[in-house]
Amino acid sequence: MLHSLKQILEKIASEKAPGPPPTFSIFHLLCAIELIAEKPTGRIQLAKNLDLGEGATRTIIDRLKEAGLISISKAGNALTKKGLKFWQEYRSIFEKNVEIGRNELTLADYSYAILIKNRGHKITSGVEQRDAAVVAGAKGATTMMFRRGWLIIPSVSSNVTEDFPKAATQIIKLLQPKENDVAIIVSAVTLKRAEYGALAAAWTLLNDC
Repeated sequence: MLHSLKQILEKIASEKAPGPPPTFSIFHLLCAIELIAEKPTGRIQLAKNLDLGEGATRTIIDRLKEAGLISISKAGNALTKKGLKFWQEYRSIFEKNVEIGRNELTLADYSYAILIKNRGHKITSGVEQRDAAVVAGAKGATTMMFRRGWLIIPSVSSNVTEDFPKAATQIIKLLQPKENDVAIIVSAVTLKRAEYGALAAAWTLLNDC
């Protein structure tokens, strides 16, 4: 299910249409779906929350509707049964994403943390996640896994609690990782860029288990 919907979102984001190319990415689509999942949301409010122009937001709404993920009414945009099923499946893997305060691993004024369930075995060095976050506009990213009761950072720390105590405390409190989970901290000059960077980093792990 996730693999097919990954393809759907990539198709939506890359579709060509008359006029200039779209100014949004897959991660704007994901944020839009999250906002709509929380409550029916109109176009103007959605544009503000996504930090996008109304034209780009209108295109997002149209494409999500065409894909059968949302419906449009006077009350605002809402998830369809298909959209809700996608969101629930997505949340079963990308369980939590939250703003996180400064710590030893943050690199800019704003940082976001995201938890990816049961994907620790897919992490090698964390470079792929960092690069994806940077391409999305972030300053950098740190990827860690929860193994045998400890947070570890590949090639950096075998015990994050000892080496980066403040970061470890925040991650454990905010994300509550379990065995083989992945936690990624992404920093950027704005909170929205940090959020999009976190989604970009997590997206690299959205493949077959």
